[in-house]
Amino acid sequence: MSTEAISKPVSIQDFVAGLRKFSEPAFRQTPELLSFLTSTPVAPDTLVRYLTWDRQHYTRNLIDKTPLYELVAICWEVGQASSVHNHRDQNCWMAVPIGRLLVDNYHLVFQKLIEGKCQLQPSDTVEMNPAHPCAVDPADPVHRVYNPRDFKQRAVSLHVYSRPFDTCVVYSPEQGTCGEIKLHYTTEYGKPAKA
Repeated sequence: MSTEAISKPVSIQDFVAGLRKFSEPAFRQTPELLSFLTSTPVAPDTLVRYLTWDRQHYTRNLIDKTPLYELVAICWEVGQASSVHNHRDQNCWMAVPIGRLLVDNYHLVFQKLIEGKCQLQPSDTVEMNPAHPCAVDPADPVHRVYNPRDFKQRAVSLHVYSRPFDTCVVYSPEQGTCGEIKLHYTTEYGKPAKA
């Protein structure tokens, strides 16, 4: 039996209220917010209005946005995965209130974005679940998130991005290529996003 103390889940509204109390310096380093995510799990039933599902692609659902951060719920059907990507030099924290997910991390050996060329080396894989959130390593921020078929269940991840951003670089480790893409929300504050 685990001796870890499991905190009582809070509503997404209380989670947002807690997040909004952090000042700008907390978003520059990862430990303080990672501790908050660990000690403040979100009750899954309070997320219902933000969750949308699509069999073709994971969905990105905006919950809260300030000049300091954005909070996005990402819904993953079984077998869905993100591209290998970065976060535009912004920090990122991820919690998984529903299901579990894997994160493959990569070391970026080099990137020539104008030429669309790169080289990546796999570094490690970590599992996220309701008891184990994680932070993207600011020194090696390239990663992908996925919901393996053998987990056999849907999953939801909450992503806190320091400073909102609307583009990122995606990578093909196999092809040694990279390029910039624009990011879109599926829903905003519980309503379909404007096209």
